[in-house]
Amino acid sequence: MKILVVDDDRRIVKTTCDILKIKGHEAIAAYTGEEGVEALKRERPDCVLMDIKMPGISGVEAMKQMRAIVPDLPVVLVTAYATEDTIAEAERDGAYAVMSKPLDFQVVLSFLALLRKEESILVVDDDPLFCKTLKDILTLRGYRVETETEPEKVMDHLEGDYKLAVVLDLKLGVVDGTDVLKEVRAKYPNKPVVLVTGYRDEMAGSIEKARKIGAYTCLYKPLETDSLFRVIEEIRLKKLQNLLVST
Repeated sequence: MKILVVDDDRRIVKTTCDILKIKGHEAIAAYTGEEGVEALKRERPDCVLMDIKMPGISGVEAMKQMRAIVPDLPVVLVTAYATEDTIAEAERDGAYAVMSKPLDFQVVLSFLALLRKEESILVVDDDPLFCKTLKDILTLRGYRVETETEPEKVMDHLEGDYKLAVVLDLKLGVVDGTDVLKEVRAKYPNKPVVLVTGYRDEMAGSIEKARKIGAYTCLYKPLETDSLFRVIEEIRLKKLQNLLVST
């Protein structure tokens, strides 16, 4: 990924850029908010790491100008000292989070991995054609996707690399999807599971049961892909913010 690093402390910029480059990212340095805005216009980075307190315009003001140019630009602000009002203003104006100095680079690198959509989505449905179609659609949006038609194999997928979310059909042949949901929730209580079904009325009881178990939401077939994209992006954004909020 291309990361713009903005800080008036040149040592911090160099250290941050060096670490990002070692991890395979392209790092762009800027030393004032104004320079950061100009670099954004030239380079169009995938993400910005920016100090709040700098000579000239602040990081918050620079972020406002950047997001006027690229509205969905992911910006993480960093600071050694910030008031609650400053943090609240930054988050109101679209900052993903405000992190404390010195940066926890493991958290930053995990954030970037999630930002790149490196975590996959598991689609579970007994209809192979539905699985293939949904995989093709999600892949075009940049997501990694795994599919499974056999409910008894779902947990094997979750034992491997981390899944951002599970898209789970409620009617898997003779298997009730709520039983699979229970199994997932028992071992991975925070895993977002998005239910889908083509039997809104027939499965009303199962849908209510699934909500009580902790399903993230339920979507109905024929699936409106825009609705699914919105749900998945909401899940991804929440995880990105939760990843950074503890810092």
